Amino acid sequence: MIQFLKHRSGTTGLLPLLLCLLSLSEDVRALGPAELDELQARQYAARGLDLIMDGDLDRATEIFRQIEREDPQSPLGYLLEADALWWRIYYTTANLIDPDVFAVTDSQITPYDAHFEDLVNVTIRKAEERRRAGDDVPRSYLYQGMAYALKARLTGLRDKDLPTARAGKRMRSNLLKALQLDPGLTDAYLGIGIYNYFVDTLSSIVKLLAWFIRLPGGSRAEGLRQLELVARQGELGRNDAKFYLAKDYSRSEEKRYLKSMQLFEEIAQQFPHNPLWSMVIGSLNFRIGERDKGEHIYWEVLKQTAGGKTDLEQAVHKAAREALQRLHPGQAIE
Repeated sequence: MIQFLKHRSGTTGLLPLLLCLLSLSEDVRALGPAELDELQARQYAARGLDLIMDGDLDRATEIFRQIEREDPQSPLGYLLEADALWWRIYYTTANLIDPDVFAVTDSQITPYDAHFEDLVNVTIRKAEERRRAGDDVPRSYLYQGMAYALKARLTGLRDKDLPTARAGKRMRSNLLKALQLDPGLTDAYLGIGIYNYFVDTLSSIVKLLAWFIRLPGGSRAEGLRQLELVARQGELGRNDAKFYLAKDYSRSEEKRYLKSMQLFEEIAQQFPHNPLWSMVIGSLNFRIGERDKGEHIYWEVLKQTAGGKTDLEQAVHKAAREALQRLHPGQAIE
């Protein structure tokens, strides 16, 4: 991916950021609809995905909407705008302290839900239309599979096992078709790897539910290998694959906390403006017995996000304050 934010830091990086964004806007405006082909769209998409990881959902959404405007028949822009919206839902509702990042939320609905569903459904419809027209059929299956992955991600966040399993099954089917038609679509292994890992690590009760809907089996070890492949060779899925690996290594099935921390630290170094990564690293320090270091990170995150205006900054600030309040009951934490 194009990592044009990698070296930005603090206020000293504001001018380079503005120049990058101005350059991007000029590049996009200079292209007519016929010139913005699929490869170019994916290059712009990669920039937007980097912005998501760096916590700038507004700029990422601008890029994805520009892709929609330039090529309204492509599923890509709608798919990635839905991805950005999912992160907005996550930041405002989920448990941001647990390093198993997609922890279950108590909230069952947000103001963003309706638009999220619309975007996912538009992605699926446009992917189906392109397939019927014979237009880049393998990648159309890929995008449709990724749309079902987003469905599963939201219902999984809300602990809805049956809808999650059904969406996951359809995701797997589409991604396998994409790979059958084009084995070079490495990004498809992102969803398949996630599926393989989680199906193999389901609780006994959920496995019974999986049997009821004939959910194909998975392999934890194979899932991790597939995520490692995408982390090395993926196009649009590389950052997500590293993120999922870091998350999975923190789970009770793995207990590879140092490996998880190493990967989250790499993510934090690459995307230093997203305070979530520091928050998770702080939590991992508690897991390995480094309580003082973990608490220090929480205080730093609290200070860093004070007065924040974005959903992300406000959500992480609240999570840091609540974590410190649990460590120091009775003390006023601001």
